[in-house]
Amino acid sequence: MQQGLQRSSVTVTTAVVAVLVIYGSPLWGQAADYVAPRTASGWPDLNGVWQALNTANYDIQAHPARPALALVPAPPSTTAPSGTDWATPGELPAPVVRALGAVGGVPAGESVVVGNEIPYQPWAVLIKQENAENWLERDPEIKCYLPGVPRATYMPYPFQILQGVDKILIAYEFAGAIRTIHMDDVGNSPGPTWMGWSRGRWEGETLVVDVNGFNGQTWFDRAGNFHSDALHVTERYTPISPNHLIYEATIEDSNVFTEPWTIKMPLYRRLETDKRLLEYECVEFVEQLMYGELGVFDPAGGQRGE
Repeated sequence: MQQGLQRSSVTVTTAVVAVLVIYGSPLWGQAADYVAPRTASGWPDLNGVWQALNTANYDIQAHPARPALALVPAPPSTTAPSGTDWATPGELPAPVVRALGAVGGVPAGESVVVGNEIPYQPWAVLIKQENAENWLERDPEIKCYLPGVPRATYMPYPFQILQGVDKILIAYEFAGAIRTIHMDDVGNSPGPTWMGWSRGRWEGETLVVDVNGFNGQTWFDRAGNFHSDALHVTERYTPISPNHLIYEATIEDSNVFTEPWTIKMPLYRRLETDKRLLEYECVEFVEQLMYGELGVFDPAGGQRGE
């Protein structure tokens, strides 16, 4: 019992220290003082390869650690000792995923949602819960669909900002996703897409990007947080040191939420020499999932559907 209390004390202390290091450090508050290097056109230089280091892709809200794919419950056990209920549905992952063990486990994580509350409308709370319970069937990431905004920013892969005069290109490693931020007047979105329609402007040191024109089929994370095609995202990229950006995204969707809400996190520059994005064209890994036998690739013959 005493050892358990000591471990709990250590865990709490570690968590508090981590919060103070990240959010209480001078680095987090440098945005008002830091002036970034300039591009040839005179704007803050955000060029480089960046990456979020958090667990937001699992769940953008604060969450405890949980076992591998625990959202897929095991059936009731027929061998449980009489009078026990430890093998009731939902307490263990199904056998098909249980073998993943710690590799498939979900690490605990702090919230990137300001205030840790997502203001869902009452009906949307139920859909979010259904999404979580049917994660393997519903999460667009599993099918290698484009991740959308803001999720593309905090997936566990790097992304690259390529800055021009009238256009800023952001290339993401996952699924080869790309988006163009139009710094000139290009009008409204020509049609709904996975990554939306991005129009940018500068507010001092901060790149502000208005994004709409979504198809409504992406999620915010693996926990089932979702939106509709009315989604409007306002992103803010603010350099606070040569190797850090503060990323904020304000979410508006009157079809799903009762009011706007915001996520916030640091982004870190990848410092490896000649760092570049690697290819992760995941679609070839999901063809059989998506198309059954039509998607099977024969390594010997190179034919599909045979």
